[in-house]
Amino acid sequence: MDFALSRIAVPFRMQPGLQRLDPGARHLTPLAPGSPLWQEKKRVVDGGASRIAVPGFDAQPAIEAILARARVEGLQAGEPVELSFEEDFAVLDGDTSTLPWLGVCVPSHWAPEDKLGQPFAAVHAPVADNQALLAASRQLVQLVTGGERFERFVWTLTPSGRYDQHPRRHPRSPWPDPADAVAFARQCYLRAERQTFFPIPGHRQAVFTIRVMLQPLAQAVRDRADAQQLHDALASMSEAVLAYKNLVPARTPLLAWLAQRAR
Repeated sequence: MDFALSRIAVPFRMQPGLQRLDPGARHLTPLAPGSPLWQEKKRVVDGGASRIAVPGFDAQPAIEAILARARVEGLQAGEPVELSFEEDFAVLDGDTSTLPWLGVCVPSHWAPEDKLGQPFAAVHAPVADNQALLAASRQLVQLVTGGERFERFVWTLTPSGRYDQHPRRHPRSPWPDPADAVAFARQCYLRAERQTFFPIPGHRQAVFTIRVMLQPLAQAVRDRADAQQLHDALASMSEAVLAYKNLVPARTPLLAWLAQRAR
C-alpha cells in the first residue's frame, strides 16, 4: 500500500485536505493483469456497469486526457482505461460543479449512479461532519478545474478485503467478534484512497482519479508510531463520523489493539 499512516491527521476532521502536486508527480498506476483488483474491475467492466454519463455528454475528451497523461508518465494504456490503471475516473465540470461522467468500478460503499449529474456539494451531503467540505465545495471545484493538478487522501477501516463495495452489488461485511482485540484486528483492513485532479485541455473540466488501496491492518501498522497515530485519530472521531464510517462496533477493540501496539 502506497499510503503512510503519518498522513493521518490528528485530531480527525472531515476536511478537503487538498494539496498541489509537484510537476513530476504521477496520477496513474499500472494495473497488474490478473491481480485481485484487476479481477474485480473486469467483472464490473464485463457486466457493462463501469461507465455512466448524463445524456448527451461526450466523454471522449476525458478519455483522451487520461491517455495523454499516461503517455506523459511513460505508461502503456489502452481501452478500456478501467483495466489499464488501478485508478477509477470521473469528470468534474467547472461550469456546473457536477459529475457528468463516471468510470467507477470499485466504489467505497456508494453507488456511482446516484451521484451522476449531481452538484459536487450534493455528492458530499451524506458525509458526516461535512461543514468544512460543503463550505469549501464551490471554491474547491473552481480550483481543481482551473488548470492545475491536485491530490488528496482519505482512509477508513473495514472488515472487508474486497475492493468493489458497491452497496447494491455487495452487502456490507460484518465485523468479527470484538471479544478478542488481537483476533479482531487481524481480520480488519486499512482502506485508503488517493484522489487526484488534472485538467482536460480545452474544457473547464478535470479528470478526477480514485485509487483504492487495501492492506491487512496488522501489516499496515508497522511500528509504534503508526499505532499511536491511528489510535489517536480513531479516538478523536465524533460519534457521527464513527456511524458514517460504520466504525461504531470496531472502535473499542481497535483502540485496545492499537494501544497495545503503541506500547
